[in-house]
Amino acid sequence: MSLAPLLEAAPTIPLHAFAAIVVFVLGLVQFAAPKGTLPHRTIGWIWVVLMVVVAASSFWIHTIRLVGPFSPIHLLSILTLVALPLAVWRAHTHRIADHRRMMTLMFAGALVVAGLFTLLPGRLMHRVIFGV
Repeated sequence: MSLAPLLEAAPTIPLHAFAAIVVFVLGLVQFAAPKGTLPHRTIGWIWVVLMVVVAASSFWIHTIRLVGPFSPIHLLSILTLVALPLAVWRAHTHRIADHRRMMTLMFAGALVVAGLFTLLPGRLMHRVIFGV
């Protein structure tokens, strides 16, 4: 494992990757911790802000180009940027089951599934984790 490929990439890529890693860890904390508490809300707001960073920064990453400079992963970024405020609104209006479902789906789709795709051979994170 070497962070060199990540640190040598364009600045947006390490920002995106490190924010995604932090969001993944915070998401695991959120799943394990008690819900509705001040720590849950505080970590939740940090998670939301960092998810915006992850989703927004993806628009400056053009490693895979299928439609102009964009790829299908950018659709997931748009979906995330739309779903985040809706999920927060669900919590604010006490529709907790909807909030939980939306946040869980975002965690699974935008972090776990998308994150696994970054580990495919030829991708930058594959080089970081597994070497050349």
